Amino acid sequence: MITLPRCHGLWICKTRAYVFNRSLAAGHFPACFKEAYITPVIKKAGLDAADVRSYRPISNLPVLSKLLERLVVQQLMDYLTSANLLPQLQSGFRPCHSTETAVQKVLSDILQAVDQGDVAALVLLDLSAAFDKVDHDILCNACR
Repeated sequence: MITLPRCHGLWICKTRAYVFNRSLAAGHFPACFKEAYITPVIKKAGLDAADVRSYRPISNLPVLSKLLERLVVQQLMDYLTSANLLPQLQSGFRPCHSTETAVQKVLSDILQAVDQGDVAALVLLDLSAAFDKVDHDILCNACR
């Protein structure tokens, strides 16, 4: 259940809370909240502006969609945390955890292995351009 924050437009807050509570109770995300404005943005300077593959899509969702999403995430994270269902070493999407804490854990494990006389190896994968391989014709057809 969503409670109303202090708000100048009380009618707007009540309406928003009503819509969000109905959505959460029904387990349904309104279709109009799923519609986004797509803006193509060039990936990096120097790429061919005439080539479709030089762009990445930026989706702009409605503000109400983002607000409802935050409420769902907050409720889900509260539940997962209170039920102790999140892996101890999960760094993503958690407060006080980041890529830095994940790297520190890996480095600590490597140093500990070396100190104990074990052999340590680290394999890294660069996935930065992994989604550049998406067939744009298929993607465009799927978006229609």
